[in-house]
Amino acid sequence: MRNWIIGFGALCLGQSALVQANQCGDILGHSMQQLRSKETIDLCEAYKDKTLLIVNTASKCGFTPQFKELQALSEKYADKGLVVLGFPSDDFMQEHDDEAKTAEVCYINYGVKFPMFSTSAVRGDDVNPVFKALIAKSGEKPSWNFNKYLVSKDEKTVQHFGSKVSPGDADFVAAVEKILAQ
Repeated sequence: MRNWIIGFGALCLGQSALVQANQCGDILGHSMQQLRSKETIDLCEAYKDKTLLIVNTASKCGFTPQFKELQALSEKYADKGLVVLGFPSDDFMQEHDDEAKTAEVCYINYGVKFPMFSTSAVRGDDVNPVFKALIAKSGEKPSWNFNKYLVSKDEKTVQHFGSKVSPGDADFVAAVEKILAQ
């Protein structure tokens, strides 16, 4: 009996360590529905230990052409661990009501291949949990579409960049390269 109890305790400790190893922080500790899909992605499972660039997007905005630069950034730094995640939002009244149109703008018009999620709030009372965590960690709410949040692999560092900062801006690219080197 004693050996059984010791074995069971060791098994529980091992499972506890495994659960802890798979846990993520407030940013990745969620599942989110993909754009124009019923499928959800467990963000922790999919992006744990990746450097993230999380962007609130809109397909009817003057900053919408940033999709091309975001895709280029995604391709350039993917092998170094960067993942771009797009979160369409109509918080600024510049997103289509029909997700099919949003998907068309992203995937067809701009060639987006990085993960895009269903339209959701990125500020206010009904903010999605990812942006709630980004706002808490950075102290910055999206003031418009195409705010960028650069997140370290361990989710401890979150840098905010406003809409006017282009994904191709030299200072922004330097910040991406610096966080990837950590």
